[in-house]
Amino acid sequence: MIRLLQPWWLLAVLPVLALAAFYVWRQLRRRDYALRFTNVDLLRTVAPKGLGWRRHVPATAFLLALLVLAGALARPAIDTREPLERATIMLAIDVSLSMQADDVAPNRLEAAQEAAKQFVAELPETYNVGLVSFAKSANVLVPPTKDRPAVTSAIDGLVLAEATATGEAVFTCLEAIRSVPADGAAGIPPARIVLLSDGYRTAGRSVEEAAAAAQAANVPVSTIAFGTDAGHVDIGGQLQRVPVDRLALADLAENTEGYFYEAATVSELKQVYQDMGSSIGFRTEAREVTQWYAGIGLLLALCAGALSLLWSSRLL
Repeated sequence: MIRLLQPWWLLAVLPVLALAAFYVWRQLRRRDYALRFTNVDLLRTVAPKGLGWRRHVPATAFLLALLVLAGALARPAIDTREPLERATIMLAIDVSLSMQADDVAPNRLEAAQEAAKQFVAELPETYNVGLVSFAKSANVLVPPTKDRPAVTSAIDGLVLAEATATGEAVFTCLEAIRSVPADGAAGIPPARIVLLSDGYRTAGRSVEEAAAAAQAANVPVSTIAFGTDAGHVDIGGQLQRVPVDRLALADLAENTEGYFYEAATVSELKQVYQDMGSSIGFRTEAREVTQWYAGIGLLLALCAGALSLLWSSRLL
């Protein structure tokens, strides 16, 4: 879609329209004068022969050229989607003991690792990617970087631990995002947090506090509730159920304008990552096409001159 960056310059069209109106008026007056001319033989000697409608073509082309050039003054532009060079995606992966549940084969953690690595591999090279793991606390394993092998290696090295600090994971991701170099730009980079968890928060700051902080930083948090309610793990010789806390994760996503997903299998988890990858880190920029208008205007003016010379031996 074409839009105008300086639409007030369209006022330049008014003189062109006035010139067009003057041309039409002159042609009508000329016709009236021809009808009043009684010496038909003399009229035939002074009027060009065989031009007919063609005598209006050069003038029409010239007026169109002026209209297009007047439109170029308004700086026409089209919207294009451009990848954000500073776009940052923070992956936050739950490594609490519940992630060893085997309701997702081979277990929740290994399935999450496989899908996360595929997600990282398919992201555009211009994106920064960082990794945070969280259990009782949250730790930045890889700060935002374009070094994909480093992120992949860190995902492979995830280790299980006790407790689940979901809120701390968001706060830690926000700190990592703020560490991205400005590169001449103002403020923090456009970013999104992708948080995968399967259990209830048991440590650290609340999910509500984390949502407020992410909202204030304008960083959407997309959450994935991973696993099934039938999952269970053996902790200290006792079999414990580890259901998924869908409500808290859905609220976190909704309050930060992110997206909430549910995944109970490896294939579903991969699909979630693919869907998110197509909606992250693009901005709409206006790309000027003034040169197109100028080129079309020049072409029309050249056509007007060439046709006029061809048909009447005059330059307009």
